[in-house]
Amino acid sequence: MKEQNAIHFIFTGGTIDSHYDVTKDTVVPNKHSVIPEYLKHLKLYRKLKFTEICMKDSRNITSKDLRTICNVIEKSPFKMIIVIHGTYTMSNTARYLAKNLKRKDQKIILTGAMIPLKGFDLTDASFNLGFAFVNVKNVKEGVYAAMNGRLFNANEVAKNISKGRFYSISKNMR
Repeated sequence: MKEQNAIHFIFTGGTIDSHYDVTKDTVVPNKHSVIPEYLKHLKLYRKLKFTEICMKDSRNITSKDLRTICNVIEKSPFKMIIVIHGTYTMSNTARYLAKNLKRKDQKIILTGAMIPLKGFDLTDASFNLGFAFVNVKNVKEGVYAAMNGRLFNANEVAKNISKGRFYSISKNMR
């Protein structure tokens, strides 16, 4: 697999990779990601690598999980990385990676969804995946979040929970 043209997907769970559990009246992360199977059906021209780190609600991601994500990215031979992540703490993880990654030659985009990829007709999941997929090739090296049809720098992204959307905390980006 050519590392220059391949995209490395790293899975951590989140709503995008969850299912609705009627007994809990909420979404629950799947045991394993459904995204590799979804992407295989698209017959994409780019080579893909998949690494599953954990399948958690992002509010349950630990400092150990963050170090693992960082280590997997550091050791990856790939220049383009998409991290699938829950939206609650995506901004925090983006800032953590921007601060702690020693490598500066990679393009890293975190994305997720407010509605699961599988089992819902009106989901933002497929759009966010496609948006991240297209942008990871075209951005300069660094860490970003791709949500709501917009690409955010890791140090400027925040989530407005009541509005269900991301925004830039930079005065220049609002």
